Amino acid sequence: MEGSVLVLNASYEPINICNLKRAMKMIVKGVARAEETSDRQIRSVATAIQVPLVIRLVRYVRIPHIMVKFSRRNVFMRDQYACQYTGEVYPKHLLTIDHVVPRSRGGMTTWDNIVTACRKCNIKKGNRTPSEANMMLIRKPKSPTIISYMHMSYQFRHDPSWKKYLYLN
Repeated sequence: MEGSVLVLNASYEPINICNLKRAMKMIVKGVARAEETSDRQIRSVATAIQVPLVIRLVRYVRIPHIMVKFSRRNVFMRDQYACQYTGEVYPKHLLTIDHVVPRSRGGMTTWDNIVTACRKCNIKKGNRTPSEANMMLIRKPKSPTIISYMHMSYQFRHDPSWKKYLYLN
């Protein structure tokens, strides 16, 4: 039993991604219902259940505001492995993280002050702000939402049926 299943709150908000085994337990216990299923089935002696792709909780669960963990990998994913000064996509070993407002000038290491940059742009910018270096940012940095994070994390692995629940084009 392998595979990922999108978990929705009772209000259809995406709240998690779990493995198939966990999703099946939730369905059997009556905690969740399958919203989208695949053509495959899981059979037992007494019953057959369609393999779920998306499940929805039966009761609404209040989820505290979920913050996406700040990490180098997550910054690269947020910026889609592209230099935020040139727009060129690079392999991760050729990328750096750049403080928009340099640390020496009080810039913090936060989602709103860090961008992905190629080594060349990072060196060119140096200890200046983008405007001082005459370099424009393609996108203003900001903290990703949990929905955008789910999309970033699973954009190459998610089932097409997740699309409408993650509000993707």
